[in-house]
Amino acid sequence: MRARILVTRPQHDAQPWVSALQSRGWEAHALPLMGIGPCSGEAAQQALAQAQAAALTPGHYRAVMFVSGNAVQYFFASNDAQALNHQALLAPDTRAWTPGPGTAHALLTAGIAASQIDGPAPDAAQFESETLWQCVHGQIRAGDRVLIVRGDSPAPESTAPSTQGAGREWLAAQLREAGAQVELLAVYQRLLPQWSAEQLELARNAASDGSLWLFSSSEAVANLQQILPEQSWQQALALTTHARIAAKAQAAGFGKVVQSRPTQDEVFASIESAL
Repeated sequence: MRARILVTRPQHDAQPWVSALQSRGWEAHALPLMGIGPCSGEAAQQALAQAQAAALTPGHYRAVMFVSGNAVQYFFASNDAQALNHQALLAPDTRAWTPGPGTAHALLTAGIAASQIDGPAPDAAQFESETLWQCVHGQIRAGDRVLIVRGDSPAPESTAPSTQGAGREWLAAQLREAGAQVELLAVYQRLLPQWSAEQLELARNAASDGSLWLFSSSEAVANLQQILPEQSWQQALALTTHARIAAKAQAAGFGKVVQSRPTQDEVFASIESAL
């Protein structure tokens, strides 16, 4: 058995990665550094219902941008019956924007036609809002409405600058500069996970035993610091899937930080090189 890999994605996202790593002979464990749940307050549910209705109205939104597969899941969760009956989930003239193939796959699974989806090509250098904008900026005219469907997080206890949502804020700024009206809708919550004693012990050991931490979000790094605020990471190894995440891991004190494109094959190749 080779070195241990810790997959820090939310539990439902982590398990496929763990299974794939184990099939290649790695000792892989899910150690979720983010919990995911719906925005369940009455105001949030009303905002979701209004946005769903608007998204079905021809001419209302030029595009709906989904920041992740979770955004797709929770935006369409109450419309499962429509999808099963092959009813439209978006107006035919509304584009579905995605930052990468994972979110595009979630849209296809939800029932959105491939011809209605725009996003970076599978071989793009990075899957992010900046790359998406290169693909879709020509669609926007002054006065267009664009809805950005995203997650929400509790206010961080730390006073350090947050990197969460940096790409979405950048995209919103580009849209406004192009004359579009931008609406932001939170449909799920990112939560600090509640770890067991065994998970805490695993994390502390992995700070210095040669384990590789696989990070796919800056917020996961921030949550690790919040869960183990006194832990030193100088002997720890992190593999990240974006420059912003790499910078966050370096700021947290990880002794070695490597970066990979976020596709599974390239992450696995980077793991082979790093260990």
